[in-house]
Amino acid sequence: MTQYAVLIYSDENAESTEVEQKEVMDAYWAYTEMLTSSGAGNGGEALHPTSTATTVRVRDGKTLTTDGPFIESKEALGGFYIINAGDLDRAIELAAQCPGASHGAVEVRPVIDFSQVPQS
Repeated sequence: MTQYAVLIYSDENAESTEVEQKEVMDAYWAYTEMLTSSGAGNGGEALHPTSTATTVRVRDGKTLTTDGPFIESKEALGGFYIINAGDLDRAIELAAQCPGASHGAVEVRPVIDFSQVPQS
């Protein structure tokens, strides 16, 4: 079984009503329950807006910080799930059910299993 990160991107500046926000959250709760009950769920979290982010770089031994995310984009990473899937096709099938896929974009990326990487 391979782990995949399901990264949820959306326009965090898009306006929505309180009712729409509740509908979206209800959809995410249902998605989370589906992943959990199917055994595919392996955790996940929502993130605060990019306005709360700090980017850290070390150059010439000095720590430099910048307010905000590293990239400028209309869509921002808003949260993620870690799922278990037998292959990429199954991971895509599960990701397509994520509510974020219908109003933003969902990236599926394999997670490195460091227990399988030879250590020197």
